[in-house]
Amino acid sequence: MTTKRHQHQAKALIRGTGARVTQPRIEVLAALLAAEHALTHQELEQRVDGSRDIDRVTIYRVLEWLTAQALAHRISGDDRIWRFNAAGHVHGGDHAHFKCNRCSTVLCLEEFSASPAVRLPKGFRSQQVELTVKGLCPSCIATGARKNNAAISRHRHRGV
Repeated sequence: MTTKRHQHQAKALIRGTGARVTQPRIEVLAALLAAEHALTHQELEQRVDGSRDIDRVTIYRVLEWLTAQALAHRISGDDRIWRFNAAGHVHGGDHAHFKCNRCSTVLCLEEFSASPAVRLPKGFRSQQVELTVKGLCPSCIATGARKNNAAISRHRHRGV
């Protein structure tokens, strides 16, 4: 949930770019700052204050602007859906993400400290390294365990 603190933080970050501080920019960035994981465009639409006149296209434009200003970063998913996370206040460059293979939740890994050693061909220069660790989040692990236990119980009952 977006709080006044997130609103003030968003306003300050936008002001720091030297660009105009607009309500759509504040609302979208505040929603990203408040989020516990990266959000899809659809999730942002649901979280942005509905009383404001911020439509779907405006959200797309704001996300593009925030990404260009390094206030947000865009994470591609295997499902071909972009997810966005507030970036400028947390990350200074290379960092890693965790993506749940079951529910597609994506979050930044704060404890990422070393860039992988990648040997580039002569004349090439790296500008950014992205690392995604894929697995299961705690919620999906718990759900899977419950489903497996239920399947085992059904299987045992059939043989009785």
